[in-house]
Amino acid sequence: MALSTPSTTITTTTNHHHPKLSHPHSSISTITFPAKPTNNNNNKISLAPTLKWRTNVSFFTSFLNKTKDATSIKEELLDAISKLDRGADATTEDQQEIELIVRKLEAANPTKEPLKSPLLNGKWELIYTTSQSILQTKRPKFLRSRVNYQGINADTLRAQNMESFPTFNQVTADLTPVNAKKVAVQFDYFKILGLIPVKAPDTARGSLEITYLDEELRVSRGDKGNLFVLKMIDPSYRVPV
Repeated sequence: MALSTPSTTITTTTNHHHPKLSHPHSSISTITFPAKPTNNNNNKISLAPTLKWRTNVSFFTSFLNKTKDATSIKEELLDAISKLDRGADATTEDQQEIELIVRKLEAANPTKEPLKSPLLNGKWELIYTTSQSILQTKRPKFLRSRVNYQGINADTLRAQNMESFPTFNQVTADLTPVNAKKVAVQFDYFKILGLIPVKAPDTARGSLEITYLDEELRVSRGDKGNLFVLKMIDPSYRVPV
């Protein structure tokens, strides 16, 4: 944007040696001096720093809002599943409600490539699932595993599922990345009562997609359509190789 200066008109009369401003109806002679040239470069206003600042503020604000949204959604999810005994007591309506909340949480996922994130490594406790086989809903309650854990180490591509009292069964698996958030799972050994190793058949395989991950919570989806919600309990845990 340039600023210009108008021309200035100065007149002299034959009786005076000093210049004076002319009057439009006077008959005296006029001398017109051109306006002083303007320097356009000095008058230009650069918007680049302002736009850069606004972009940085917009990104930072968006990040804060996303984190805030994820925190409130997690609280909503934990409240909804707290009364469902990890999913064993969930009705169809409960499962639909949980599914809707989880989808909102997945949309706010801060970790786009979970298989490359150190947040994935460690021991996780299962706090909700739709898998009836893992929940052992066909057994009497006193024969069901009280707590289920899953260990994952992305650096060694190993995973381990563990049951607690009264069964203590375990299974380990090799992981093969399909993309940045999905792995193919090949189970290799079961441990009956946590002690007796039994080689798993070649058909014992599946896949797992990690759809949400932060330092506290993980959401995964299995190849049979089951949903898994887990909380971190030991980030230092290592799965046996």
